[in-house]
Amino acid sequence: MRILVIEDNQDILNNILDYLELKGCTVDCAQNGLGGLHLATTEHYDLIVLDIMLPGIDGFQLCKRLRNDAQIDTPIIMLTARDELNDRLEGLHSGADDYLIKPFALSELMARIEAILRRSRKTWQRQLQVGDLSYDLDTLEIKRKGQILKINPLGLKLLALLMQKSPAVVRRELLEETLWGDQMPDSDSLRTHIHHLRQVVDKPFATPLLHTVHGIGYRLAEK
Repeated sequence: MRILVIEDNQDILNNILDYLELKGCTVDCAQNGLGGLHLATTEHYDLIVLDIMLPGIDGFQLCKRLRNDAQIDTPIIMLTARDELNDRLEGLHSGADDYLIKPFALSELMARIEAILRRSRKTWQRQLQVGDLSYDLDTLEIKRKGQILKINPLGLKLLALLMQKSPAVVRRELLEETLWGDQMPDSDSLRTHIHHLRQVVDKPFATPLLHTVHGIGYRLAEK
């Protein structure tokens, strides 16, 4: 299984990484809220382990942004030294699936991960489909009308997010954050990447799927 750990305490982070890797997990990590948000919205994980007290944006805010803005339903276990009832409730209300109080046994963390994944079974759709456009997230194969399309890495990230949110409008800010995190380029960069994506996904075909919503963002849909 692939897990993202967002924790700013280096010792705790190292302990979790070592333990999960010994258990056969593939683990990515971030040590601040913005870095964690970027990974969580641009990569695909079976589960996220999220500390509350983080630099940048805290775990509560990060969790809310994943659930409400990015509409990501990957299971989340929150870690915190706070053991007050109101803190636990805030964590759950922000969108977390479970709440583990520090200090904790690594074996308990693993048991909770396994329990959540047993319940959720499948945390995201691996085969995306919008109209006659398909994207296999495992093989990275993209097809439209049976024709294989070649898209660069940044275009793949854009396409995955637009297809996951379809038919909803995806705001420019979220698309920029997905591509570049907090290292924002000049204002025309997103437009350039959207143009390249449209040239591959739409130009050779009769029906456009990628639509501009002026002043807001973009959407991928049949109409």
